[in-house]
Amino acid sequence: MTDTVSSRKSTKVAKKAAPKTSIAKASEPKLLSGGNPQIAKGYGDAPVQAYIAAMPGWKSEVGRRIDALIVRVVPEVNKAVKWNSPFYGVEGQGWFLSFHCFAKYIKVAFFRGTSLQPLPPGASKQKEVRYLDIYEGDGVDDAQLTDWVKQASQLPGERM
Repeated sequence: MTDTVSSRKSTKVAKKAAPKTSIAKASEPKLLSGGNPQIAKGYGDAPVQAYIAAMPGWKSEVGRRIDALIVRVVPEVNKAVKWNSPFYGVEGQGWFLSFHCFAKYIKVAFFRGTSLQPLPPGASKQKEVRYLDIYEGDGVDDAQLTDWVKQASQLPGERM
């Protein structure tokens, strides 16, 4: 009887130990349908860097380039991850830009994009939003993107 009791206790201990492994795996970002990383909502650089690191394949490098460009143009930029996307804004003005991973491209959203010159190429169902879609192998025009970021950061942003 003692053997049966001790084997039951060891089984219970093993069952209790199993969730620790699950918790460790749960903390690793997973990709949602379409290839977008699932990152917990958070403010500051750390959640944005976690999102960028979790972007699959070529998208991670493009994400790093976009992030570095924004920081270079707007050194005082505020960052956050909301709705599984990095957001960039200016204190007291709101958010001016976000980007999101899709299966085959990255969509950069300029929240006041209709006020930018020249207009970013992608139209939106939302009145003022314009998009820039970046596909693998696209040569991103850093000068144009820099200009759009500078313009966007000086406009009133979105409050979300």
